[in-house]
Amino acid sequence: MPFSKDENISCLLKEELVKDYYSSVTAMSQSTADQYLSRINNFSNFLQKELEGLTIKNLINRIKDGSIDAYSVLSRYCGFLKRSSNMSTTTIKQRVVTIKNFLEFYDIEISPRKFKLKVKLPKTVRKNKEALSKKDVVEILNACSDIKLKTFVMLLAATGMRAGEVSHIRVKDIDFDEKPAKIFVRGENTKTKTDRTIFLTEEVKNQLETWLKYKYRTRRICYSNKNSENINKRIITEYRTPTLNSNDLIFSVYQSNQDPNPFSLYTDIRKSFAKTLDRMGKGEREDSNERRRQITLHSFRRFVKSTISDLGYSD
Repeated sequence: MPFSKDENISCLLKEELVKDYYSSVTAMSQSTADQYLSRINNFSNFLQKELEGLTIKNLINRIKDGSIDAYSVLSRYCGFLKRSSNMSTTTIKQRVVTIKNFLEFYDIEISPRKFKLKVKLPKTVRKNKEALSKKDVVEILNACSDIKLKTFVMLLAATGMRAGEVSHIRVKDIDFDEKPAKIFVRGENTKTKTDRTIFLTEEVKNQLETWLKYKYRTRRICYSNKNSENINKRIITEYRTPTLNSNDLIFSVYQSNQDPNPFSLYTDIRKSFAKTLDRMGKGEREDSNERRRQITLHSFRRFVKSTISDLGYSD
């Protein structure tokens, strides 16, 4: 019976070489380490299918004793990625380079010149993606079916923040008392690992305040009381008001027993946004990549960039 992806990765972490490399990268970034582990798992599947079921440890030993050529393995892996799935050229390059770095981590010398000559990576086709217009942004905001998604999208369109950064914003990171209101973005949640402060327009400030009032509103809760002998009293109805905690993520669904996962929050928002685009008739896919839509949450970042550039502030 074949293993699932999670089971494969669990088995992979039992290998000492992979575990040591994973621990080393984790010291730099947990998300990067998880991504690298997924790529090594993909490489392990390649070894099973294309190189007679070699393990990673056996491969490294055979490269060191000269019975296998590292450049040949990397070249065959590149070809395997091209054939096996509909990956972008960038993804293929990243996966091959990750394995190259992994081999170098274990003292396998890979010459940059020889690597360029012997491992032919696909060339990236650079396409100019047009930014959204103000009319497009207004249409998308009006089509948002719930206040949570509308607030999230409006914040992206007004600030140019990355969706992952917005997912990590806490209540205490927003200063509504300042004029203009501002958001403090923590460096550990940014791509550049640098703290920064973002100022808000009055419209976005009001939208955020409206969303928080809605999130922490008093609501009716119904639950069953199985211990009650009276049939009429088994369903209990109460009115509860959630307690606002300054450490709460502003876009998380209120939970008192466990901390919400920002990545899961981002995934839910992305799915809701995709459904909104489909309902509007704007859910077209890219010509070269059917997995990616022409409009994504990142499109609002390009909209902000082009808006600022048009005002003469290109730097």
